[in-house]
Amino acid sequence: MTAARVAAILSASAAHRDALQALALAGPRGAWIGAGFVRNAVWDAMSGHAPRVDTLADIDVVHWDDAATDAAFEGALRAARASLPWSVTHQRAMAAANGHAPYRNVVDALAHWPETATAVAARLVAGRVELLAPLGLDDLMGMVVRPGPAHAADASVVQTRLQAKGWARRWPALRVFLPQPD
Repeated sequence: MTAARVAAILSASAAHRDALQALALAGPRGAWIGAGFVRNAVWDAMSGHAPRVDTLADIDVVHWDDAATDAAFEGALRAARASLPWSVTHQRAMAAANGHAPYRNVVDALAHWPETATAVAARLVAGRVELLAPLGLDDLMGMVVRPGPAHAADASVVQTRLQAKGWARRWPALRVFLPQPD
């Protein structure tokens, strides 16, 4: 039921569905759109606001396809939907950039994202929204900000993101659970 609700929110937003369609047509094989694209849409909908794509700094496309460079994939997506701020990242390269052991696949990469509610991605498969949520959907649907397992020992990244992005101002109903320093 929870996954169906998230899929319904994304499907009901013409802008989100259009971005997912562009990804299906021009993006890397097996790619997903994650992070704020999904999180913001769900939290906006749950807060009584229409989900918007035009407020996103970027649309995070994650993939494991070695067929071309991220820049080539971004170019193809920009050709398909020039107005969208595409940001394509092969997740294999992100492990070293984040100081983590090598990721095994996209699922493992998402499991290392800073917050549980952000570690969710979507794509269209046969015209239907499919979700990838290795840390589950409970925090996303509960409007909870909590560090994912890779950031549980040091939640400073989550704290910084929470403040810099103004999440508490945008969604006053958010509940924040950060470990207290010793």
